[in-house]
Amino acid sequence: MEDMASLGAGLAIGLGALGPGIGIGLLAAKAMESLGRNPDASGLIQQNMILAIAFTEAIAIYALVVAIIIKFV
Repeated sequence: MEDMASLGAGLAIGLGALGPGIGIGLLAAKAMESLGRNPDASGLIQQNMILAIAFTEAIAIYALVVAIIIKFV
């Protein structure tokens, strides 16, 4: 039974971090593209990028919490 909990926790964090990882990569790529096209808007682009990264990273933290709960409860 312990092995199944470890497997479930590993899958939870592995799959739960996959989406945010892709999302942050796409977000950074588009932000750099936007900065290249309009360097004058760098402050606004950077502010919105950091806010979006924080929201995206929160999803990975939720997956980590679920994995910890699966593992230890």
